[in-house]
Amino acid sequence: MAQVLEFKLPDLGEGLTEAEIVRWLVNVGDVVAVDQPVVEVETAKAMVDVPCPYAGVVTARFGEEGSELPVGAPLITVAVGADASGGSSEGSGNVLVGYGTSEAPARRRRVRQAQPAARNGRAEPREVPAAPAAPETPAAPEPARPSDGPVPVISPLVRRLARENGLDLRELTGSGPDGLILRADVEYALRAAAAQHRTAAPAPAPVARPVVGGETRTPLKGVRGAVADKLSRSRSEIPDATCWVDADATELMRARTAMNAAGGPKISLLALLARICTAALARFPELNSTVDQEAREVVRFGHVHLGFAAQTERGLVVPVVRDAHARDAESLTAEFARLTESARTGTLTPAELTGGTFTLNNYGVFGVDGSTPIINHPEAAMLGVGRIIPKPWVHEGELAVRQVVQLSLTFDHRVCDGGTAGGFLRYVADCVEQPAVLLRTL
Repeated sequence: MAQVLEFKLPDLGEGLTEAEIVRWLVNVGDVVAVDQPVVEVETAKAMVDVPCPYAGVVTARFGEEGSELPVGAPLITVAVGADASGGSSEGSGNVLVGYGTSEAPARRRRVRQAQPAARNGRAEPREVPAAPAAPETPAAPEPARPSDGPVPVISPLVRRLARENGLDLRELTGSGPDGLILRADVEYALRAAAAQHRTAAPAPAPVARPVVGGETRTPLKGVRGAVADKLSRSRSEIPDATCWVDADATELMRARTAMNAAGGPKISLLALLARICTAALARFPELNSTVDQEAREVVRFGHVHLGFAAQTERGLVVPVVRDAHARDAESLTAEFARLTESARTGTLTPAELTGGTFTLNNYGVFGVDGSTPIINHPEAAMLGVGRIIPKPWVHEGELAVRQVVQLSLTFDHRVCDGGTAGGFLRYVADCVEQPAVLLRTL
């Protein structure tokens, strides 16, 4: 006798309560193995393939692509058992990108078969007695057509671009290795479709396109929604203040050039700034903290998990470098590069996006000189770094052209006063102007 087990959207951790179905990886009637990904979902943190902890035959799936499901809602039902799948019905207990999958229920249930009618995107099940399976392996689904099966795509962002523009990826021939579909392939197909549409039917603009003087509405969900919520909470809960200073970064730039000329892995400017931050936090630990509002306590951390702002196609994200205080410049450079690439491809895990204790925001990459950063709640401070550009500067009593940068610190006034914040910022500026100052803390 086969039994039908219901696999629900697992607890995603890190306070995440819902996810959007991006793409189903299985159909009803497909045979799945233990830990085989069955659906791709997007949370407010990352894109995740959800593996099923059961082996068997998919009897129903719930939710359409593009719909949102709360944690605990059914994803699929699977008929498991020796006759149905040729394997064990026990849950895998394995870990899903940092999330635990649950074990299989101990009790048996009647087989659920989905009827054609559906309500709110969910199949309406009806209970029928489980039919005894044939002694041989059950009949396989209809032979797969060439267009069936997963489509090799370089990143979830490419898949989303195609979905949002109504493009069927199965109709494309990828130009990457082994037919991998690249973003350039999707963009080329979209341009070709647009040109064909203009030639065949020069009709009025699509309804979705705003008319002159009209308006468009974009739902605040996913990454953009999570960022909006965090920024709003920061502004409403944290009494912040900002101080800033201009610093001569000429010697820091020379020191970096000398490091990279000596051979070995190249050192990034962001890594040097991060090293300066961790040294400053060791001297001014009040800024490496958070406020527990319920307990009315300031919680000071003994470690530095350094967040850094990264702009991606999915919006602003803040990956976190764990134990940044214990890393040297080479290790920091490598970790920044790894996390930046994961952010670009949308593969950051929730664990890599949470738990920061202090944030470094290099908005100078956007070509701006200064800013008043909004604190990354629930942290207590954020250091902003503007672009480094040649400016007139008094150096050793004479006017000279130097590489100047503006540094700004936004801090929670509950954890310290202006003297502490000013001392932190001044120490950072001193290290930028005279990198040898760092030798005292190494």
